[in-house]
Amino acid sequence: MDEIELLSGVLSKTGDLVEGVGSGRLGAATPCEDYDVERLVDHLVGWLLLFEARCHGREFDADPARYRSGPDPAGEFRAAAAGLVAGWEKYGFDREVGVTGDGKLPAAMVLNMTLMEYTVHGWDLAVATGQPVPFTEKEAAEILARAEVTLPPQYRGEGMPFGDIVPVAEDAPAADRLAGFLGRDPAAWTR
Repeated sequence: MDEIELLSGVLSKTGDLVEGVGSGRLGAATPCEDYDVERLVDHLVGWLLLFEARCHGREFDADPARYRSGPDPAGEFRAAAAGLVAGWEKYGFDREVGVTGDGKLPAAMVLNMTLMEYTVHGWDLAVATGQPVPFTEKEAAEILARAEVTLPPQYRGEGMPFGDIVPVAEDAPAADRLAGFLGRDPAAWTR
């Protein structure tokens, strides 16, 4: 699947999820134990702003973990998403890109991190707010395949960015299998 097409689709669908959050759901729990719905939306926007800046080779001096969205988080998300896609289109993938700190990573790895981040947190947001999980089977299967080669075991478990793999049936939707691979229990959240 073309990288730009895949990224555009994921970000567009995640933007729709952000827009679909009702104000009565902001305090609801999510599958990502660190965030309620409001903090998850802030996380999605804050990190997208960082990814967008770094894709363009710009510094991002704010702490994305402390970011708080304004009155139109969906608008903020969509603007940053458009900038990120434009940056990848302009500068391509044959380079290294910084994310945090001074180090740089291969662009393909940063893209895969972005895809995992916005698909699984999109899944979190969808199931926490009662919205349909919007990612196509093809998108989710492609991102799961990328995650399986991108995410090393040392980043899993207590105190790590990702939980242990939660077993999910092989015939489950690819988005649920991706959620399980990234440490979520789809059976606890999907109905």
